Amino acid sequence: MPRLGEKHAIVTGAASGIGAATVRQFVDEGARVVIADVNDDAGRGLADALGSELVRYIHCDVANPAEIEALIAESQRWFESMSGVLNVLVNNAGIGGGGEVPDVDPALWSRVMDVDLNAVFHACRFAIPIMRAADGGSIVNTASISGLGGDWGMASYNAAKAGVINLSRTMALDHGKDGIRVNALCPGYIDTPLTAGLGSDVAFLEKMSAGVALGRPGTPEEMAQVITFLASDEASYVTGAAVVADGGRTAHTGQPNMPAVAQRLWND
Repeated sequence: MPRLGEKHAIVTGAASGIGAATVRQFVDEGARVVIADVNDDAGRGLADALGSELVRYIHCDVANPAEIEALIAESQRWFESMSGVLNVLVNNAGIGGGGEVPDVDPALWSRVMDVDLNAVFHACRFAIPIMRAADGGSIVNTASISGLGGDWGMASYNAAKAGVINLSRTMALDHGKDGIRVNALCPGYIDTPLTAGLGSDVAFLEKMSAGVALGRPGTPEEMAQVITFLASDEASYVTGAAVVADGGRTAHTGQPNMPAVAQRLWND
């Protein structure tokens, strides 16, 4: 049986990358899905490719709380037209933001917070009452391993993603009684349009891959599989988790490869 049969989902940032892969996986698993994004051409193209009876595209700038409220309301009306109800929300939209604190433009800081963190708050604020009335649901928030530790020159991004992780934990505590599970996905370096420019630098890619136990970047499809599990009833006892999917990067303490160092010293 499809893992998401009878599920009705909204995925933000869904026109490309992890979001688009998640939409495709959800549809394959039997869900009806709203694709939310600001990239209208890509979003409508994905909807057309998957079929209007299965998906619907809705333009939404998640930095605007009014547009999020409209997205949730319009999605719920569509689901109700199929005798369904919103029971899966994937807050996936996100942007990057670099710079050390003294150098970060406050406008950039605010923009990263609006898209990466505040949007999660607002979407959950509007979605949770619907899920509560329907006796449950699943929320998956795309965070990052950058929310679990610090990175050089990424103050706004790291702060926002750390906020997503702890907000997810807090909502899991608050709404377990409502049958609502809330989890955060923490990807490592994933080959997406957001990271495409970095991936074209061979030296950078080699250095990034060297710190990953599996020796390569992840794919959007691999992240979509994890999100699908968290959204499904297979994860019925999983809530408040920060699920790391990083190919083993954060398994490393940061120390040098001591056996390799010892071997070099021995050979010398």
